[in-house]
Amino acid sequence: MFKNLLSLSLIISLLFFACSKSEEPDSGGNSGNKPEKKIVYFGVNLSGAEFGGIYPGIDGTHYGYPTEKDLDYFKAKGLYLIRFPFRWERIQPAMNGELNTTELEKMKLFVKAAEERNMQILLDMHNFGRYCIYCDGKDSKNNQYAIIGNSRCTIENLCDVWIKLAKEFKDYKNIWGYDIMNEPNAMLKTTPWFNIAQACIDAIRTVDTKTTIVVSGDEFSSAKRWKEVSDNLKDLIDPSNNLIFQAHVYFDHDTSGNYAKDYDEDGANIQTGVARLRPFVEWLQENNKRGFVGEYGVPDKDGRWLDILDAALKYLQDNGVNGTYWSAGPRWGDYPLAIQPTENYTKDRPQMEILLKYKSVWQ
Repeated sequence: MFKNLLSLSLIISLLFFACSKSEEPDSGGNSGNKPEKKIVYFGVNLSGAEFGGIYPGIDGTHYGYPTEKDLDYFKAKGLYLIRFPFRWERIQPAMNGELNTTELEKMKLFVKAAEERNMQILLDMHNFGRYCIYCDGKDSKNNQYAIIGNSRCTIENLCDVWIKLAKEFKDYKNIWGYDIMNEPNAMLKTTPWFNIAQACIDAIRTVDTKTTIVVSGDEFSSAKRWKEVSDNLKDLIDPSNNLIFQAHVYFDHDTSGNYAKDYDEDGANIQTGVARLRPFVEWLQENNKRGFVGEYGVPDKDGRWLDILDAALKYLQDNGVNGTYWSAGPRWGDYPLAIQPTENYTKDRPQMEILLKYKSVWQ
């Protein structure tokens, strides 16, 4: 009896200790079911490294990396998860070739700076299921792209770059996940996104069995159309059982995020975001999958968009799904969705008022 009481006491103590270690964050995203006691990470995209459309381009002219000041600002706001978009063409200028050591070092410096601040990084290959096979270095309108599955950009090419990236980043303690491809869309019927994702999962697991792999939904990762275009992703197999499924959502009439019309013309209402997220969240719950919303954003020109954002994030939080706002980074300028602070990091954008209600917190 006394031995049993000691064992019970020890178990309770260990459980309490495990639940109290906020300095050791959960390694990946959250379930679509009832949240467990863990850190629910909300955060932002920190853009810049994927900018430009000119490849490889010139750092500081066509593209640029987010800075330590950016990290400091968002850490102070309690937004600890950073989705970090980068371009395949810059990190690997020739498919199947070696990684660009200069770009790799910049990425590592950024990841290390985040690690020092106890912030989590999601490495996001921001390529839309394509690779630029021709760029004249002058005008991105002249770029030519090959869709993955084409003979000029094969599944094996994507697997190759992710094997090399995983080898480089698997030992960092703050890699929240590998976002293997941003917004695949209009993929080849002969090479569907499911096949590509499964091959990439298998390839990564040959060198890294621990890091979370984040799989975007098909057709621009549409949350609204998830059951229609991404239902088959439930059949993906990860030998490490550590997948997270990613949707994106915007609240304008065509879900593009362009917000070309004003609020009244768009016909939006406060439940627009919730309605568009519901198919994805329901799918997570029905299939016992973990989910994440990697992009959502609203313009700062009408406060009613903020109300939609607020309702959408509350819905996600209530259902144990986290996300990252699109977007921040020092190169956005007057982009209306930008959450980048102004006046030398002293003035918040209007959207921050809402994001502060959904910080990275224990639940």
